[in-house]
Amino acid sequence: MHFITITSDWRKQDFYIGALEGSILSTCPEVTIIHLSHSVKPYNTAEAGFIVRNASPKFPAGTIHLMAVNTQPAPDCQHLLARVKDQYFITADNGFLGLLGDPEPEEVFRLPVPSERSSASFPVLDIMVPAACSLIQGKKPAEIGTPVKDYNKQIPLRATLENDTITGTVIYIDSYGNAITNISSELFHRIGQSRPFEIYVQSKHYKIDTLNTHYAETTAGDLLALFNSVNLLEIAIRNGSASGLLNLNTGSTIRVEFKKK
Repeated sequence: MHFITITSDWRKQDFYIGALEGSILSTCPEVTIIHLSHSVKPYNTAEAGFIVRNASPKFPAGTIHLMAVNTQPAPDCQHLLARVKDQYFITADNGFLGLLGDPEPEEVFRLPVPSERSSASFPVLDIMVPAACSLIQGKKPAEIGTPVKDYNKQIPLRATLENDTITGTVIYIDSYGNAITNISSELFHRIGQSRPFEIYVQSKHYKIDTLNTHYAETTAGDLLALFNSVNLLEIAIRNGSASGLLNLNTGSTIRVEFKKK
């Protein structure tokens, strides 16, 4: 069984989704199509990177991930096919491959531009889909594209350290309004060393000094913090929207201060 996932900055009402599905199934009808997300903010490569980085490890070897996000960042943009841990990622050269984290792609190929393009404004159809279906039909990446070493890499935003303080950033808001930060469990515990702490949300007006293991430990309507399923610090309100009630957005600051020994 073959799988292709799609992540886009389109919307469900756009005809692009149906056109893409139809194009894939017309060329390689044996494939199973999985829609990871069609709610990425327009041109937001970092948000797409977060979604795919955390979803793709759950897929079997050989899965092909189509990135229909920010597909034309420049008039002469090249489109790439990368292999990472026996999975394939097809994307514009917009920095996305740098957002997948470790390990880096084992190999990257520049995809050819067809001499007669059906629609120069829709490279997902006339560049990405043929590459994906060629893989499914048994071609090797080297038979599909040209090897490249020089391509754009967007670096994931990292939390910073200063003395006994971790300063992080909200990098994703989920469907419940939970604010996911770039502060990892590993970093928190390595710097904290079991010391008491205070988590400040936006400013010192909102403070959390305990960590939940699950949401239900907290009374409905109360603020909480926990490390989620991808081991990142998450700020939430039980049965409420932290982003809405606390005015949190991607880019909002979250600070963790540990008590001195």
